[in-house]
Amino acid sequence: MSSTDSKPQHKADTRLAHAGRDPSAFHGFVNPPVVHASTVLYPDTATMVTGGQTYSYARRGNPTTDSLEGALKDIEGAAGVKIANSGLNAIALAILSCVKSGDHILIADTAYGPTRHFADTVLPGMKVSVEYYDPQLGAGIKSLFRPETTAVFTEAPGSLTFEMQDVPTIAAAAHEIGATVLMDNTWASPLYCQPLTLGVDLSIQAGTKYIVGHSDATLGTIAASEKAWKGLDTLYGAMGCHVAPDDIFLGLRGLRTLSVRLERHQRNTRTVLDWLGNQAPVARIRYPGLETDPGHAIWKRDFSGASGLCAFDFAAGATQEQTFAFLDALTLFGLGYSWGGFESLAIPVRLKGMRSVADVDPQFQSVRLHIGLEDPEDLINDLDQALMKAFG
Repeated sequence: MSSTDSKPQHKADTRLAHAGRDPSAFHGFVNPPVVHASTVLYPDTATMVTGGQTYSYARRGNPTTDSLEGALKDIEGAAGVKIANSGLNAIALAILSCVKSGDHILIADTAYGPTRHFADTVLPGMKVSVEYYDPQLGAGIKSLFRPETTAVFTEAPGSLTFEMQDVPTIAAAAHEIGATVLMDNTWASPLYCQPLTLGVDLSIQAGTKYIVGHSDATLGTIAASEKAWKGLDTLYGAMGCHVAPDDIFLGLRGLRTLSVRLERHQRNTRTVLDWLGNQAPVARIRYPGLETDPGHAIWKRDFSGASGLCAFDFAAGATQEQTFAFLDALTLFGLGYSWGGFESLAIPVRLKGMRSVADVDPQFQSVRLHIGLEDPEDLINDLDQALMKAFG
């Protein structure tokens, strides 16, 4: 036994199981209560006037919310965490917390489509200048900095096309001019990538995906560094943000099994992609966890694992009709947006015109897959019969 009284730094799996829990505070119950409340009563006016109790009003926190925020604060290594209603809501709140009228924000050209929509429709009305950049720039991003640049938004891997970014290099350059660095880290979750250790100030998750993990709630999370925490905390309170306790509970429940689910997602995905990459109609797999992927070296340096989201391109000459025929023939892969749940999903991807700075090459017919928790042999059989029906 150690002679010191310092708290041991447990490994990730242990922290996922224990972070944000204090059974002694709730009569020994393993999970915190799901608190359904709005009004909080004070014992007397003196306590009310001085704010001398932990909770004052449900919008400003309750034991359920505190448990999830506390767990994620521990896992992300953050100064503080706020919970949003969805991943997009988290992205919007994170951006709004660090830009103001007259500012300039740089956003990766590979960013999630709704992120671009928010940036293109809301920020100009606030007189915030938006500029998209090639995610492969690395230190070259300095050439895009202006005196009014206050934020750089990264996403790794890129949405739908899965390009990697050198986030530490970009973050270091941004910090030289005092800019805040944001990262959409939904693909890896805080288990397989910890953006704050890479120099990021605001780590964003669509908790709907792997944190909830069961396709039954929408949630967003924002983990902030010391630099970014005050701005996020102030904006969050001023906007009157609050997430329903039942959704918070589902996030807590999912967090406890995040490690075992992601391990299965990753194993299944590698098995499926090893097969898929050898099929004649398939020209390219998009998944940075593969040694053949152009972004694999960065992924291996900055990430400790890969998730179940991937994509592949059909060979040149494949038509949209064949792509749709393939998708319509699938029986185990549902046709649906979102991902991160237990079920496998597929959607068509239109590569042409997707980017505004560095377009995707080649621009073949593409499909995004989320590999779920089913038996990979069954998933391969389903993909095989769909390929046969579409391509013969």
